[in-house]
Amino acid sequence: MKKAKIVVGPNGTLQKKSTLLGMVLKHKILLLMIAPALLYYIVFSYLPMFGVVLAFKEYDYALGIIKSPFVGLENFKFFFKSGQAFTVTRNTFLYNVVFILLGNVMQLIVAVLFTEIGSKRIRKTAQTCIFFPYFISWVVVGAFVYNVFSSDYGMINSLLKSVSHEPINFYSEPKYWPFIIVVLDIWKGLGYGSVVYMATITGIDTSIYEAAEIDGASILKRIWYITLPSLKPTVITLILLGLGRVFRGNMTMFYSLIGNNGLLYNYTDVIDTFTFRTLLFSNDVGMSAAVGFYQSVLCFAFIMLANAVVKKIDSDSALF
Repeated sequence: MKKAKIVVGPNGTLQKKSTLLGMVLKHKILLLMIAPALLYYIVFSYLPMFGVVLAFKEYDYALGIIKSPFVGLENFKFFFKSGQAFTVTRNTFLYNVVFILLGNVMQLIVAVLFTEIGSKRIRKTAQTCIFFPYFISWVVVGAFVYNVFSSDYGMINSLLKSVSHEPINFYSEPKYWPFIIVVLDIWKGLGYGSVVYMATITGIDTSIYEAAEIDGASILKRIWYITLPSLKPTVITLILLGLGRVFRGNMTMFYSLIGNNGLLYNYTDVIDTFTFRTLLFSNDVGMSAAVGFYQSVLCFAFIMLANAVVKKIDSDSALF
């Protein structure tokens, strides 16, 4: 093992320059703690990137990935000629923009309200209740939604029939589903998303609030002039991280709620569900890979653009 080198520090003192092995040994506990997360991303995020080559090939199971014939951009042409490229891209983008904006606003409001609740017991009970939906599977939520909106046995239509009103066939009326999906997404992620804002609020110096209270500032003024400005960097960071996935739909959510109901595709189909159905029904690996690659390029381009805009407005709030 190499010995540590002696170097002159900035104040003229002699210091030891650690070797790479020495640094590893010194921080071995921290490296072991981060190893599972690092291994996860290597196995499930970086190694599969080799499969991008399938977007430019006509995959043959007998030949494998490497020996399958190269077809250039044919897989992309098929996707754009299918007539669904614009629809699924539009739906994915608009849904995610609404999820990000409304979701963050609601999470911010809930976090502020929770921190202003005086009773610790009430606050903890409310946090538990609002956090609970995050642990419910989308499959379970899909079954719950079906029992609420089903035309035959749904709770809403049963109430409508009891008052002699014509039932509404929600599963053949696309116009209702954007609102249903947005409400369910916000409801399910509200508790989990508010945790980050609550952690930031608890980190604000309490002496600032005490000084404002002595000066006669009301609760609303303390929130407006102290809490919200302190949350600005956190809000920008979370929105930027959300924009990095703006072209990635929550496939589990959309498929659990909609399934293969073709009547609702124009309003509910996103890139992920379209890719899944392409692979499921046509068994076209090349086209599915092409759609996935198209999706990744859009996400990368959009996060770079959003970060550049934020950097020009407030460079300290940019991701990089």
